[in-house]
Amino acid sequence: MDSYCDFADFYDSLTLNVDYRKRADYILEIFKRLNHNMGLTLDLACGTGNLTVELAKSGVDVYGIDGSENMLSQAMNKSAMLGVNILFLCQQMQDIDLYGTIDTCVCTLDSINHLTIPKDVQKTFDRVSLFMNKGGYFLFDVNTIYKHQNVLGNNTFVYDTDDVYCVWQNSLKENNIVEIDLDFFIPDNDAYVRTGESFEERAYSHNEITEMLAKAKFEVVGCYGDMTFEAPKEDEQRVIYVAKKL
Repeated sequence: MDSYCDFADFYDSLTLNVDYRKRADYILEIFKRLNHNMGLTLDLACGTGNLTVELAKSGVDVYGIDGSENMLSQAMNKSAMLGVNILFLCQQMQDIDLYGTIDTCVCTLDSINHLTIPKDVQKTFDRVSLFMNKGGYFLFDVNTIYKHQNVLGNNTFVYDTDDVYCVWQNSLKENNIVEIDLDFFIPDNDAYVRTGESFEERAYSHNEITEMLAKAKFEVVGCYGDMTFEAPKEDEQRVIYVAKKL
């Protein structure tokens, strides 16, 4: 069953705080510092394609993969409206099956956290490694255990936009898993239509992530606080990993 059915319709309006142009520039700067030509690039778990489009506009030969047909529908409509020709494929992260090899893979905005079973994270790293050329780079970010325990866990957030009123309720479970319940109230004349979705995210320790990367034949060459080039702080909420295919 497709996840993010209703969420896909409101994802962009609920994530207006994310500056995708700035994030794309940050990624480009990382690879510039590594003297790495991004070449053929996969935007893994691309969602509604915001970052994919920004990378493409910067001249990156990029295509996107996501497990949600609804998210990809938004991505395809967006890229068509902007006149940016991008290929989008519907595949699960842990089961990607590409037509050829890639030079770079990016996976952003806590997509890895949506894999709540460690073996699925390992499978994802293994599949990325399988299709990546030697010397290629895998850049991804994760929400931290600190964020799950101190920011997301057992908290409620409310978003009020022109398109939807959203109540976001979190429950912290074992193994640093946060259960997320979304209630959408959609304006309909003088009333609201209510729909909802639920999913989980899991935070992994630095050791868990680096061990899984090593098993997939990746070497971590960079670990940064979000949108920085400095080591993560103790209260870092999102960490960027840059790994090189051995």
